[in-house]
Amino acid sequence: MNSKPQKALALARKELYSWCFSPAFYGIGVFFLLFTSIWLFYFQQYFTLDQATLRPYFAAFPLVFILVIPVITMKSWAEERKLGTAELLLTMPFSEWDLVMGKFISSFVVVVFLLLFSAPLPLSLLPLGHFDGGVILGEYAGALLLGASATALGQFLSSLSKNQAGAFLGSAVVLLFVMLINQLALSFDLPLWLAEGINFISLSFHFESFSRGLIDSRDLAFFVLTAVLFLFLNTRVLLFRKWR
Repeated sequence: MNSKPQKALALARKELYSWCFSPAFYGIGVFFLLFTSIWLFYFQQYFTLDQATLRPYFAAFPLVFILVIPVITMKSWAEERKLGTAELLLTMPFSEWDLVMGKFISSFVVVVFLLLFSAPLPLSLLPLGHFDGGVILGEYAGALLLGASATALGQFLSSLSKNQAGAFLGSAVVLLFVMLINQLALSFDLPLWLAEGINFISLSFHFESFSRGLIDSRDLAFFVLTAVLFLFLNTRVLLFRKWR
């Protein structure tokens, strides 16, 4: 009998195989690369900064994830419900965690591929200055953790939606909120307790230390725990539907 990790991986392989033939995968890949490149060279005017840093480049990741992550996760469960295959999955010898982890792994691997596609741009800039390799690795580690947390959130919201359009819009709005809410603390003179509360729920705030090349254990724990939380909530939604 297959173990639980093997069941989740089997489902993930099936999902990834479908991604290979999906125009959406190549579309979001092009969009991701164009957005981050335009952000760096046009909006940030990178060559005028005269600094050997990639912080302006990685600052675009929370913004581009607002649109990219919903595209990746919108069909995870919403499409299953629309096609009526969600009920079929629930009758198969998979636990709720098997199903959720299989979907999550496949979506997260897509995010990993997007980050790999982005690597040539930083590599092409390395000969132009004395960049700190450790800082760049920390920035990519933060991008991975940010992507994992956002993916888990997007899949949870997809499990609550009846169609892909609703899943996309819901995920985009919620990600817009949790990515940019920390700007309120920066723009307004808020009480300390309120500013700290706003920053605590902001994904981009916890990404900031990684964008500076610092791996803060508190931010690391935040991303891991939020990803686990939304995956757990996803299993509860499936369990509710199974016994409804």
